[in-house]
Amino acid sequence: MILDILYQDEHLVVVNKPAGLLVHRTHLAKDEEDAVVQRLRDQTGKWVFPVHRLDRGTSGALVMAFSPDIASGLALQFAESTTSKTYHCLVRGFCEEKGTIDHPLAKLNEQKGRSRFKIEGTEKAAETHFTRLRTFELPIPVSRYDSLRLSWVEVSPKQGRKHQIRRHFKHHFYPLVGDSCYGCRHVNKVMKEHWPDDFRLMLHASRLVFQHPVTNETLDIAAPLSEQLQNMLITLSEHAC
Repeated sequence: MILDILYQDEHLVVVNKPAGLLVHRTHLAKDEEDAVVQRLRDQTGKWVFPVHRLDRGTSGALVMAFSPDIASGLALQFAESTTSKTYHCLVRGFCEEKGTIDHPLAKLNEQKGRSRFKIEGTEKAAETHFTRLRTFELPIPVSRYDSLRLSWVEVSPKQGRKHQIRRHFKHHFYPLVGDSCYGCRHVNKVMKEHWPDDFRLMLHASRLVFQHPVTNETLDIAAPLSEQLQNMLITLSEHAC
């Protein structure tokens, strides 16, 4: 499958990563042959170097560099939180119209075949700003509730801690739809039953603003929603409230 390239020059490339695709092979997926790095190398005919990461289930804007030096310079921007990142997600419940989740996050110890757990003493500041864009109420019983309530939310994380948005919204009691790690299993079960073809982690990196490491130009890259997310929102719009 050819990746959708949103921006490219001699130094870097930005793609619209599809959900379900790894950025690169990891120790938890050593046997996985398909990843953005491999696809993009074949597509551009150049070696590419990851700058930041998106979770496997997350779609959206992802930056890759064509040299280690460019990758390092861009990675520093992400590490120092000088980039601007905008995500959109679907969460359980009617969250507040606007808010900030300010909750430190610890590193996670992850080993294949074992449950992940926090490493005590590694907590770092993490701040996530959000704006509720739309709400939906579906006449579908979920657990002890008579209907399914959902919110479509625009999110701007200040940092880029691992699973920051997913962990923050779980902490705020509005877990992301389709999240197998931090989500609500009752909601996920119902959503998968009603939308088997479009069910996925409902999280998309929709906009990325950063400084070009060579030209110093401000790049503002928008990534269109995936077809799965668009289909889901079109169906949900019938139940907007």
